[in-house]
Amino acid sequence: MATSGLRQYGVHPSATAASEVGLAPPQRTTAEVDAVVREFHEALARSSDMAVAVAAITALTSVIKNSTAQTMMGLEKELKDAAASLQRCNPTAISLKAGCELFLRYTTRTSSLESDTFAAAKKRLIERGQHFAETSKRARAAIAETGERFIRKGSTVLVHGHSRVAIAILRKAAQAGKQFSVIVTEGRPDETGLTMARVLEEMRVPTTVVLDSGVGYVMERVDLVLVGAEAVVENGGVINKLGTYQVAIAAKEHSVPMYVAAESYKFARLYPLNQRDMPLERKQLDFGPLLPASVAIDNPSRDYTPPQFITLLFTDLGVLTPAAVSDELIQLYV
Repeated sequence: MATSGLRQYGVHPSATAASEVGLAPPQRTTAEVDAVVREFHEALARSSDMAVAVAAITALTSVIKNSTAQTMMGLEKELKDAAASLQRCNPTAISLKAGCELFLRYTTRTSSLESDTFAAAKKRLIERGQHFAETSKRARAAIAETGERFIRKGSTVLVHGHSRVAIAILRKAAQAGKQFSVIVTEGRPDETGLTMARVLEEMRVPTTVVLDSGVGYVMERVDLVLVGAEAVVENGGVINKLGTYQVAIAAKEHSVPMYVAAESYKFARLYPLNQRDMPLERKQLDFGPLLPASVAIDNPSRDYTPPQFITLLFTDLGVLTPAAVSDELIQLYV
């Protein structure tokens, strides 16, 4: 198993954040909260390819640099408050929460900081934060190197949703001179599949768009399925765009391998038992005059795919089986 990516951060299983004792540090001011949120949005604006979690990590690194705290306890409190402020920007964004939690675990572990002066400890925290952010940014390229090998000449790939890391894999395969075609689901209601199709067309990859309801119909022509993930959960399952679960069911029925590409900062401490057992997010859907107002509309934005439907996960930690995910989470979080 590869040891690149977040594993190299050296998060030790016994590491825990320092206990808060004595008087609580002062609460962050409105200006400080506004600053971290502004940095978050500016990071997103600087690049259309910027992942939400990486933007949050960048903003949290700035918090360390700009902190006026005089103690480690005070600095850790500022970081936790800043992370909470970022998560309030989108309370249902699982990857945002996971990225913040992993950053806090990595930067505030005290085992190697206890003997340092505060100035030295703060400097080390800044270095850690910058290293974490840079490594997170490189995760997508590392995954592309790994995943590209699974796309063979002449293969037909089915993708569902608009995933930057899946695009990176397909681009890497195209740059390697491999001839392959892609079937893209439409991705209603936000038409993420159409966005994906436009990117693939720019890459000169033969692309066909099918209705979401046509997945079962086309699956017999597919050699592999490639999707991204909003989160990888503790049992190796994934939370992703609505429809991923039914794609996985159809793939398994046709003995088509189901590959998930996900950065390790999306590994989340969640263990959903069913579709209702995860953070709820619904998108507005209006059929206008096509439906009476009395008819209810249910439009969740994501679903949960259990691990038994997933063949392999392409991550910056290497290629993982779903069963190996829990071990990686222990290394990253505990």
